[in-house]
Amino acid sequence: MGGVLGELLPLALAVAISTVPIMAVILMLLAPRAGGTSAGFLAGWVGGIAVATGVFVVLARTVGLSAGSGEPSAAVSWIKLVLGVLMLGLAGKQWRSRGRPGLPGWMKAVDRLTPVKAAGLAAALAAVNPKNLMMCVAAGVTIAQGAVHEMALLVVFTLLAACSVAVPVVVYAVAAERMRAPLDRLKSWLERDNATVMFVLLLVIGVVLIGKGLGGLLP
Repeated sequence: MGGVLGELLPLALAVAISTVPIMAVILMLLAPRAGGTSAGFLAGWVGGIAVATGVFVVLARTVGLSAGSGEPSAAVSWIKLVLGVLMLGLAGKQWRSRGRPGLPGWMKAVDRLTPVKAAGLAAALAAVNPKNLMMCVAAGVTIAQGAVHEMALLVVFTLLAACSVAVPVVVYAVAAERMRAPLDRLKSWLERDNATVMFVLLLVIGVVLIGKGLGGLLP
């Protein structure tokens, strides 16, 4: 289980450091109806990550990619290799997007969403966003190698991946006024430096997955 958990940590970190959901929840927390909307967003974010990853765990088991002899199958190695290459492509895209100012137009309206709509938006961002979806695929295939510990690994991955949204929501519920200034600073930092941070993270994860994929394919 320890080896599988070690592979999950960088994948969860890549999901956690995502500009769009973090900035969306910050905007919600700075809005008049912060409590209900942000709670709905958090619920949708956690649910979306858990469901998307769980689906790929089930698919991995169904097609025979779960743990067997203790060695990764050729199919698992190919999946990791392909995902690694795709992540390098995303890393290149992040690098080219450095320095682009402003927010997407739709994000400017997130502070007016109802809790239900906020939950739906978060679930979509968790399960449909290409980067997050690839992380969930990689995590699902990795968790399937954990045999009897699958559920525990899924819970750990989900909690770690959702922590960047969960922590601001929980802390804001306890100390709303004291959180406004830190949230403003975090928003500014994400607008300025997130593309560079994501480039480095995706580059590292991509190289690691390619290495693991090649390691399972080469004699």
